[in-house]
This record gives sequence, C-alpha cells and structure tokens, in this order.
Amino acid sequence: MNQFLEIHTEVRQALLDKKPVVALESTIISHGMPYPQNVETALAVEKIIRDNGAVPATIAIMSGKCLVGLNSEQLEIMGKEKNVWKVSLRDLPYVVSKKLYGATTVAATMRIASMAEIKIFVTGGIGGVHRGATTTMDISADLTEMAQTSVAVISAGVKSILDIGLTLEYLETMGIPVVTIGQDEFPGFYSRKSGFLSPLRLDSPEEIAQMLGTKWKMGLRGSVLIANPVPAKMEIPTEEMEVHIERALTAAKEKKITGKNVTPFVLQYIADHSHGESLETNIALIRHNAKVGTEIAVALSK
Repeated sequence: MNQFLEIHTEVRQALLDKKPVVALESTIISHGMPYPQNVETALAVEKIIRDNGAVPATIAIMSGKCLVGLNSEQLEIMGKEKNVWKVSLRDLPYVVSKKLYGATTVAATMRIASMAEIKIFVTGGIGGVHRGATTTMDISADLTEMAQTSVAVISAGVKSILDIGLTLEYLETMGIPVVTIGQDEFPGFYSRKSGFLSPLRLDSPEEIAQMLGTKWKMGLRGSVLIANPVPAKMEIPTEEMEVHIERALTAAKEKKITGKNVTPFVLQYIADHSHGESLETNIALIRHNAKVGTEIAVALSK
C-alpha cells in the first residue's frame, strides 16, 4: 500500500472480499454546493450506494493522507471548512506534503481510486474543454487523466458551462469511449439533451459492465465516460440554462476569475440566479448517478 494512502476499514474489507466499491469525489462537497446541502447530499449519496449493494468510498485529503472513505465527522469538516483546496492532479503532492485539507476533483479522485484498486467512480459532471479554449488553452486535467487511468466515470455528461462539442472531440482523440445510457443524444448535465450525438449507446448496467471488463481485459488502459441523463422531471431546458451560463461566464470574466476558480464561481452564480433550481437539479442528478453507478459496480463485480 502507498504510504500516503489511508483506506477506511469498511472500504478495505469490501476490497479484500471482492465486493463492489464506488468512489466519490469531495469537490462537490467543498466547492460544489453550500452547507448544509453539501453534507446532506454526500450522506444521501452514500446511503443510495449502500442500499443498492455496494460500499461508498468518498475520497479527500487530510493530515497528509489520501483518504479513501470518510466518516461522518470528516464529511462534516469537508462541508464546513473554509480553507479547503480544490485539488487536481498537479496540486496533489503539494497539498499532501503541506498536510492541508483537500477536496479532490475528478482527476485526483480517479488517481487515488486507482491506487486503491477501485474501478467505478460516480460524480456529477466531468471537466473538459472550456469555452474559448482556442485562445486560453483551458482544458481540464480530468480528460488527460481519463486517458491513462483505468477507472470508469459515471456522470450526467460534461458540465454544460464548458464546450461540450470540443470536449467530445478531445475524448475521441485520447481514445476514451463515451457511452450514453438509454438514449442516442449525449446529455447536457442540467438537461437531457446537448445537441450532440453520443458516440456510443448502451441500455443496461450489465451491458456497460461487459464493455468495461472487455476493455480492460484487452489491455486497453484508461477510463470510459458513462453519461447518465438527468431524470426527465428534474431537468432544466437547454435554452433556459444557456442564458444563465452566458451571464455567469460574463460575470466571471468581469471579476477576472480564472483557472480552477471558474467552475465553482459559475455554478454558484447560476444557483443564485436560478432561484436554486440548478442546485436542486444538481442534487437530483448526483443521486441518480449514484444509483446507476452502483448497479454497474455490482454487475462488474459479478
């Protein structure tokens, strides 16, 4: 075991017993939602995973360790503490060596999950190619990490504040399969539609587990992005969201917010200006992803 890895007893036992384990990120807790909804959602998602037959492993950094599985006290710290780093791959050695609080992004969560030999990871939406990246070169490390780390990612697609079309092109270039569950169109995070055709479609957890097993048994390294559309009754129409997104991006530009601070600022701006509707949708899609991701983990374990 890596000396910087600390695996919760419940998670460790499940791994030893070859039981399904589902990894969860902590950026959603520290930077994606306000308190107390963030901790309430984290606990609810862990319960959904347990109720559907797997063990949850929320990942974060504390006291110089990469924690795989948090207790209730640690979840509360991640939800309340103000000085929590948003940790992508480049920040990992700094935050660990300085023994700071760190909330892991998709990229960092994948890497730590892989260190613990966890194959399934559930999140809200992945990072990707930012709008205007042709001049800013702002491309999330989530994508490069997916190209090399063999942990499947279940999300509601790419965050719609990004350039979905260019992100799909980048994923193709990096050889990362993109599968949408139950529909031909790639979802747009808050919305079931994005205007882009999904490269692949599968309709059941068993089919997806079969594909994952086949990919890795063939020696093909890297992730699979499994796009799980938000439930229809909770979606926000694309046209409505686009208005909020454009205003949020303009506000971020005016305030000179850049880099890893853009996404949390924009998500908070949209939540504030959509009367909380976007937050409700965000919570609903994460819960839905947890259920479907657990079904995939259970199928893969068989």
